[in-house]
Amino acid sequence: MLARVMSVEELARKSALPAWLRAMRPKQWVKNVLVFAAPVAAGRLFETDVLSASALALVAFCLISSSVYLVNDVRDAEADRAHPKKRFRPIAAGELAPQAAVAMAVVLGIAALALSWWVAPQLFATIATYWALQLGYSLFLKDQPIVDLAMVAAGFLLRAIAGGVASGLPLSQWFLLVASFGSLFMVAGKRYSELKQLGDQAGTRTSLESYSLSYLNMVWGISVAVVIVCYSLWAFEQPGPHLWNVSWPAISIAPFTLAILRYAMAVDSGRGGEPEDVVLSDHVLQALAVCWLIPVALAVFA
Repeated sequence: MLARVMSVEELARKSALPAWLRAMRPKQWVKNVLVFAAPVAAGRLFETDVLSASALALVAFCLISSSVYLVNDVRDAEADRAHPKKRFRPIAAGELAPQAAVAMAVVLGIAALALSWWVAPQLFATIATYWALQLGYSLFLKDQPIVDLAMVAAGFLLRAIAGGVASGLPLSQWFLLVASFGSLFMVAGKRYSELKQLGDQAGTRTSLESYSLSYLNMVWGISVAVVIVCYSLWAFEQPGPHLWNVSWPAISIAPFTLAILRYAMAVDSGRGGEPEDVVLSDHVLQALAVCWLIPVALAVFA
């Protein structure tokens, strides 16, 4: 027997969070952990000033990303109502008024910009660029093929850059290449999974109509190959402690590659539409991430 689809009221009762907080998509704040990537790569995360600046950058990105989500959900409310999962979002479901959502978006955006300016002008520029790009994406560019991939990928890339600029850390060419193509991999994989999952209902998202599974598969396949190659080149260049004459960064290549391939398997099966759900639910992926972090930590913090 087919499972009964939960009503909006049942879904709201199931969640302990109020509608205004769910509309901010707190589950997606896990993406903002990318702000710690540059301090970790530089081996300076646990310096007091670097850690505090990175933590504030994390808060600023949580605020600004929620601001963008609110605007996006107001604009897409009608289309979301035709989507099998997004119809349960508070604005599409009628739990949060669009006017209240827009007011929240303005307050959150101003708070993020003010906080980022207080931390560092460079972080302010990064947050402001993210806001401008993502608002442009939500309001004008979402339906433009290729451009929509670039806009969403830029959001991931700016998160990775934010931790570095907030702390005044230099960003290496390898870091920028891995972050850039890793972002493109995440976005192309997200679109691939959405298209595969929706099937005949893909018309509910105009941007998906311009893509085919084979094209998106090519994009995320190329991206993941570049990520692995660039990360490996970075790892082999790193000095530091060794195990049996093999450096710890080089050892980290194996779990890094396996973790990427594990996530790619989720994308190929159609489960990559919400990257945070994959990261939070896949225990094998989490174990591989720990196995990657250990040699990286031994390399950069030793």
